Amino acid sequence: MGTGQMTLSRGENSDLAREQRRFQRAWKALTRAPAYTRENHKSRLREAALRLLQEPEGPATVYEHAHQFDEIGLFLGSDWAEPAALRPEIVSGTFASDIELISVELLSELRLLAIAEGRGSHPDMTSEDARNFLQTTLALNLQRLFPMHSEADRIRLGDRTRAITHTLQFIVEHIGYASVFDAVILEAESMLAQRPILVHHICHMVAELGRSQPDPRAAPLFDALFRPSPATADDPGTVSYQAHLGAMTHTELEAEADAMAGHMDQTGLVSTYHAVLIRHLRGVAPALLPAALGLSSTGQDAMTSYQELVFRLIDETIFPETAQTVLGLQALLERGALYFPPVPAGLWRQIVHPIREDVQTTLREVFGTTQPPRVWLLSGLVQLLGLPLGIGQGDNPTCQSARALSLWAQSDPGYLLQLLLWATRDGEIIMSFEGESISSKDLDPGLAETLHTELDPISLILVPHLDRLYAEMWRRVEDRDADGHLWINPEFHGWWVQRGFAICVDIYSGAIIDFDDFIRSFYAHYHPYFNGNQPVIFPQPAGIASTTSGGEFVGWHAIAIQRVGLDFSGEMRVYFTNPNNEGRQDWGGGIVTSVTGNGEIPGESSLPFEQFCARLYLFHFDPLEAGEPDAVDAEAVARITAAAATTWAAGRDFN
Repeated sequence: MGTGQMTLSRGENSDLAREQRRFQRAWKALTRAPAYTRENHKSRLREAALRLLQEPEGPATVYEHAHQFDEIGLFLGSDWAEPAALRPEIVSGTFASDIELISVELLSELRLLAIAEGRGSHPDMTSEDARNFLQTTLALNLQRLFPMHSEADRIRLGDRTRAITHTLQFIVEHIGYASVFDAVILEAESMLAQRPILVHHICHMVAELGRSQPDPRAAPLFDALFRPSPATADDPGTVSYQAHLGAMTHTELEAEADAMAGHMDQTGLVSTYHAVLIRHLRGVAPALLPAALGLSSTGQDAMTSYQELVFRLIDETIFPETAQTVLGLQALLERGALYFPPVPAGLWRQIVHPIREDVQTTLREVFGTTQPPRVWLLSGLVQLLGLPLGIGQGDNPTCQSARALSLWAQSDPGYLLQLLLWATRDGEIIMSFEGESISSKDLDPGLAETLHTELDPISLILVPHLDRLYAEMWRRVEDRDADGHLWINPEFHGWWVQRGFAICVDIYSGAIIDFDDFIRSFYAHYHPYFNGNQPVIFPQPAGIASTTSGGEFVGWHAIAIQRVGLDFSGEMRVYFTNPNNEGRQDWGGGIVTSVTGNGEIPGESSLPFEQFCARLYLFHFDPLEAGEPDAVDAEAVARITAAAATTWAAGRDFN
């Protein structure tokens, strides 16, 4: 960012002065208002603040009062009343919501800045806590800190984008870019360790910080994107690099391949140069492709067995705009996905089959026109089949559908390919429920009446169909006496979902039922010490009680239990996938999920067995395998019960 000061025109100064006066009037009115009118005055102040924050110098005026926000009760009665319970990972979602919430969020951020700088205080938050919150918030919203809003953002948020950007820039100027660097690098590395399918926001983080304030700490990530090989050390641009490749010797090409594969393996990021190299090697030196993809002997065997298909996938999916597909292709080969008999045939069919015009339109609207819709679709398919744990639901209430796509990509990829063909060819998906076929066509909307499109290409196309089908299944079972997951999960997800079903919550009263037996049953079916050392063969759907970092109940959330096993320290852990885009979670009461360092496969979250049980409310099991529930330690059950009773189950009856 430049060091020069912007000169404001007469009109801009006039706008600033007008909005400053409006804000000051609203502030005085609120501080003098009687109790019965304060809510109206608070609303007017928030509106005036948002208008002022849209001016470049506006945050400075609002900040003059930030240390008094709590004193005048600005946040009373809202989720922002207790700053210690706030979570930086949900701020970006608030920034995409309505005007009222955006205004409250920005005022809260300025309040935290006042606490961080010692201008204000709050009994539940130290200045260090406030600074850490702001650092993480800035790291997670770097695309808003640097004005890089998409056209969709411009249309959806309008002038509010300026208010967000000006406020975040004001905050980072106060707490310093160096501190943001630490948070950005840590955040980027933590997210990339999970190997998500969508990484564009991480790339923006790395690019903007690397270019605006170079720092050695950012070098591994920055190099992976912009300097991944000897011939790209000066970031020459893809056109120049393509021309340079034509003059390279075999040895030089080999050095390029090894370097780029190393950066991809280390960081999980793929450079546009890598895509150019892969396409070049495909034509002139295919023997170097395994090195460029970083394949082990397993991946090389798969590539040799299906060479024609792999070459066609490179031709159809790998371009500078879709460079991340290189990692998806590597992972697809390494996990042996092509050895599932339906997968090669299904991929060939999807490659050659026409795509409906409405599907093409959707893909163009979301991903643009730099590549044809077919490229976006096929590149997304390669990534999902290669990285099934990297899928996310985006800002949508569709955890069931996202989980289903992950489970199919892992356990039944042929079925996933069939669903995609139906959606892209016929505009519908057909599922069977209790012997009857249900078509997604003409069904009422599901949970996501408006789909937020920050999704991978396959989710973008399939989730609307899946969401409607899932909702229709719920409509068919809503009058039954048991929780609908009992019937829906096996029908919706697949035959490999176990038919035994346990739930500890009464669906009508919300009371906790037979919690001790519920926990003992989970131990008996999933803990190797109590189930005869039986592993989880197919990932199983389960439900958790989602909680805030303060342990307060938020809602029911769908996950999948991947496996159970000992970590490096000898502690038994549950490894699971969380489809909400971010596996790191603070669920309160000391329960913080881990994504690295405890034996997790990229994309998995994990918790010690007891901690996982403290948030579990629903699971499936094999009814023919009883295990040893009576052998479970009573003290462990008591600890789990106490952990649930003091957090998500607080206030519920225990029967």
